[in-house]
Amino acid sequence: MSGEVIQQALPLFVKAFVLTLRLSAVSVVLATLLGLVLALLREYRVPVLSQVSTVFQELFRNTPLLIQLFFLYYGLPSIGVKWSAETCAVVGMSILGAAYMCGAFEGGFTGIPRVQNESARALGLSPLQMIRHVTLPQGLTRSVPAVAANVIFMVKETSVFTVIAVPELTNTARDLIGMYYRSDEYLFMLVVAYAIILIPLSVILTLLERRVRRGTFGDN
Repeated sequence: MSGEVIQQALPLFVKAFVLTLRLSAVSVVLATLLGLVLALLREYRVPVLSQVSTVFQELFRNTPLLIQLFFLYYGLPSIGVKWSAETCAVVGMSILGAAYMCGAFEGGFTGIPRVQNESARALGLSPLQMIRHVTLPQGLTRSVPAVAANVIFMVKETSVFTVIAVPELTNTARDLIGMYYRSDEYLFMLVVAYAIILIPLSVILTLLERRVRRGTFGDN
């Protein structure tokens, strides 16, 4: 393994590292917000929209991200809809992530004791007040482990972006290997780059999960 090869490729990997982080962060935020809305629609059985949420979840959770990206990047232009590769990557990952996040939040909401909702209705709380004071405080806390697992999953799935030529980490490593045939150095850099992202993220999410489990989340 050559240190000189690694040093020469480092600027490209740093650029790809930043792009991977940016796409991951945007996708996770969008997926979390959309997944939360979809889960609330199902929890409160909003007419029509709850059925739409169910169809959305089942369709995209059971469709590979690879197929979704192909459709967004290569299929939509045939009907006049053209997006950049990065936009397609974010949209595809956000949709897939939202389907999984919806299931995570729904599981958290299901864990709320029924008496809590019954008491809220007896007190005359409106649906919005129930969401604010009952569903979200308890449901989000219960959803943390599943949400954390989905975040890790989404970051790892950025490697699929290589199929639409997004210059993220995996695509950068693949291109360099194809040009210079130094697989040891470039694969090593790829592993290290993902480790730098995923290990601290995993530690942070694990600590958050333990804090929630101990009932100290939000304590001063």
